[in-house]
Amino acid sequence: MNALKTMMLLASMTALFLGVGWLVGGVTGAVIALVFALATNAFAFWNSDKLALAAHRARPVSPQSAPELYAMVEGLAARAGLPMPALYVIESDQPNAFATGRSPEKGAVAVTTGIMRQLSREELAGVIAHELAHIKNRDTLIMTVAATVAGAISMLAQFGFFFGSGRDRGAGIIGVLVAAILAPIAAMMIQMLVSRTREYSADRMGGEICGNPLWLASALAKISGKAHRYEMESAERDPASAHLFIVNPLAGHRMDGLFTTHPRTENRIAALKSQAAEMQRTGDLSGLRTAGSREWRTPTTRRPVTRSRGPWE
Repeated sequence: MNALKTMMLLASMTALFLGVGWLVGGVTGAVIALVFALATNAFAFWNSDKLALAAHRARPVSPQSAPELYAMVEGLAARAGLPMPALYVIESDQPNAFATGRSPEKGAVAVTTGIMRQLSREELAGVIAHELAHIKNRDTLIMTVAATVAGAISMLAQFGFFFGSGRDRGAGIIGVLVAAILAPIAAMMIQMLVSRTREYSADRMGGEICGNPLWLASALAKISGKAHRYEMESAERDPASAHLFIVNPLAGHRMDGLFTTHPRTENRIAALKSQAAEMQRTGDLSGLRTAGSREWRTPTTRRPVTRSRGPWE
């Protein structure tokens, strides 16, 4: 199913490339855009994870530099039946996180320094479990390719605006204006067709991985309330990657309308509470008790997560 979604995504993005190319340069422009689209799709498949991490200046974390964080991720990955993903930290006060990678074997999880300071250990475990669910479902391939290709479409449309065709080719200046305005919007909407629905699925699986959906529900409530108080400069520079994060990182983005990358936080929390009640009825609501050699507390504990001195300090 995810392979089919990936193919549909790439086909839709390629069609957008062709449309923009024709509007800018007619048949010749469409042919050039097709070649560009094929090259961009291939590049995105193999390198979109590296681009996403580089765009946010994510730094790698080792067991020596952050033993507690590493042990937490390692324990949750084992519970999810996944290999240990590469672990990264983003220097930002905004509490947020995302996962990337074209396969579980190439998975990576990035967390901000803000989320490590502001969440409890259980809440952070819920967030990590959510990101591991994206890796397990292979959503990361779809989402990172979408971010890379959407950015390329926007660049192509802007190129057409500044170096547009004459009236004898394509659709003239009107076509160039249409491409420059509508192509990035269309690319964004294609991203949302995938990302919004996958968030609910990752929330549910994340609740199963950490053993208590209420941990993730509490984390979402806290992140949603604090994320927009802090501007994430890397996200503002690269808004096409906003859908990768667990909560929209763009400043001032609060509406849950047609053009949002994430479902309403209230709806996600309600679904997680319903899942927790279901797990409680079946006796599955217990929470992961150990991570490495460290004990895990109950989800009612609010003591902030203890940070180890790492590469971000």
